[in-house]
Amino acid sequence: MLNSIKKLAIDKTYLLFDLDGTLIDTDKANFLSYQEAVKNVKNIDLKLIYNSYERFTREKLNLMIPNLTVQEYKKIVKLKTNIFQKNLKYTVLNTSIFQILDKFSKTNKIILATNSHKIKANLLLNYYNLFNLFDKKYYKESYMNQDNKYQYIINDLNINLNDIIIFEDNYNEICKALDLGISSENIIDPIKKMGREL
Repeated sequence: MLNSIKKLAIDKTYLLFDLDGTLIDTDKANFLSYQEAVKNVKNIDLKLIYNSYERFTREKLNLMIPNLTVQEYKKIVKLKTNIFQKNLKYTVLNTSIFQILDKFSKTNKIILATNSHKIKANLLLNYYNLFNLFDKKYYKESYMNQDNKYQYIINDLNINLNDIIIFEDNYNEICKALDLGISSENIIDPIKKMGREL
C-alpha cells in the first residue's frame, strides 16, 4: 500500500498532512500532560475517571470535571501546554507517513493542516526535525472560526481539488474533506488504508 500511495503522490502538487494521530502519535504524551495539570489544579487523577481509548481533549475537561471553573480550565490548559514539552519522549513518529513526506518534500508542496495549537505543533515539529520540510503550516489558530480546515486551506492556497492528497486520521475531518468533493482515493487514513504497514 505504501508504494501505491507514493505512486499516487507523483501526480499531485499538494500534500496536506494532519499532525496528531497521522504524522505523530501524541495520545500518551497528551494524556499524561493533562493528567499532571489536572492533578496540580484540582487534585484529581484523570486515570481514575477516564479510561477511554479516545484522545483526551480540552472539550473533555468540562465533561469529566463538571464543576470546573473558567479560571481552573484556563490554568489546566496553560499547565498542560507547559508540561507537554517534557512528555515529548512519549510521542511516536509514524515512519511510513514520514517517508512519504520526506520523499516528496523535494518535489511537491508540503502543507501542515493541523488542529493543534501553534506552540504544541511546533514543539513536535522541532522535536522530530520536521519544521523545515513544510512549505506552509496551518494551525488551530489559522482557522479558529472556520468549520472546515480543508475548505480554509484550499481557498487560501487556491488549490484545485484534484491536485491534492490529504493524510488524515480523524473521521470528522475526513468527512469534511469528502463533503468538499475531494475523492476518497485522495484521502489517506494511515490506520485504515495502510493497515499493518505502520
